[in-house]
Amino acid sequence: MTESVLDYMTRLGRAARAASRIIGRASTAQKNRALQAAANALDASRAELTAANELDLAAGRANGLEPALLERLALTPERIDGMIVGLRQVAALPDPVGAIRDMSFRPSGIQVGKMRVPLGVIGIIYESRPNVTIDAASLCLKSGNATILRGGSEAINSNRAIAACIQQGLAEADLPAAVVQVVETTDRAAVGALITMPEYVDVIVPRGGRGLIERVSRDARVPVIKHLDGICHVYVSAHADLPKAQRIAFNAKTYRYGICGAMETLLVDQTVAKDFLPSMAAQFREKGVELRGCERTRAIIDAVAATEEDWNTEYLAPILSIRVVDGLDQAIEHINQYGSHHTDSIVSEHQGDTRRFVAEVDSSSVMINTPTCFADGFEYGLGAEIGISTDKLHARGPVGLEGLTCEKYIVVGDGQLRGQASV
Repeated sequence: MTESVLDYMTRLGRAARAASRIIGRASTAQKNRALQAAANALDASRAELTAANELDLAAGRANGLEPALLERLALTPERIDGMIVGLRQVAALPDPVGAIRDMSFRPSGIQVGKMRVPLGVIGIIYESRPNVTIDAASLCLKSGNATILRGGSEAINSNRAIAACIQQGLAEADLPAAVVQVVETTDRAAVGALITMPEYVDVIVPRGGRGLIERVSRDARVPVIKHLDGICHVYVSAHADLPKAQRIAFNAKTYRYGICGAMETLLVDQTVAKDFLPSMAAQFREKGVELRGCERTRAIIDAVAATEEDWNTEYLAPILSIRVVDGLDQAIEHINQYGSHHTDSIVSEHQGDTRRFVAEVDSSSVMINTPTCFADGFEYGLGAEIGISTDKLHARGPVGLEGLTCEKYIVVGDGQLRGQASV
């Protein structure tokens, strides 16, 4: 690349701003045509996608990439299937853009309501998972936004191959290529440029490790939709159906270790701990999960002594911390103190306990008798997600189409004048 990183990113930003005006007024049919065409291109390019991904995996192994990150990086046939399904599902979702609600007459005679509109240009910074390229592109496109995608250097070949399929879809729908741009440079200065261009970028969504998200949150001059960690809990209450609780806890931890919705801490009520923990621990050990427990846990099962740091750790690995708690109050207190406001679940057949848990746990997703790994835009019916927000402003939880739009007021009159009687 002969031009500087700043000049390159500025060029992308200008192109994205211009493209945002075109995609913002595109019809639902045109946007859906681009998504379906991109899905067809992915299906026809499986060999190319796999070959590009193998280059990234080989480089990752050579560079000592951790197993959890390699697992995130892999584009298996099933994940390619999932990307295709995701594109088609997003195409089938209702288009939020242009929807008008709450139109009502005011005493002056004017009508006031709200219309849902795109955010504009969304910059997305992510690591390892090339399927994020499809999720982000599809949601931004359908919600009428242009996007600049800056994937991790470890997935550069995979992202380029996926981007080629997206570009094919845009071309078939007569939409400009700049609606979805993948940053071609792996220079980290590109991130610094992207998060400091408010004249071109309206929102930044970082998806990655704590270091990336802390840097973006600290340095950005553009609003950020983010979550730092997925320290997710399952609380097995005194009123739990224990066989059901075992199935839920096992799935919450072992479905996939590397996702942000994986359970990292298991809380068990003291009244059921002796009945629940021995068989639960055996199941985890058979799967190869390392157990770290509090003093009361270690009096019941064999486990490494948990430290204060364990309660604050997102392992993203086959490691689980376990704490025996006095009851519901202590479980809620533990979650609100050590959790990351991401996803937490209670296993209980007692309606009063579940109501309190839902009301008092301060997380973006709170679940009843459900594994935390269900915290996902696809599972929530959003088609896909651009990320999971643990913020409380604008969007919270999995961010889908509606989370990528905002509202503006629409006012309709017929010549009314403020401070003067209508004529």
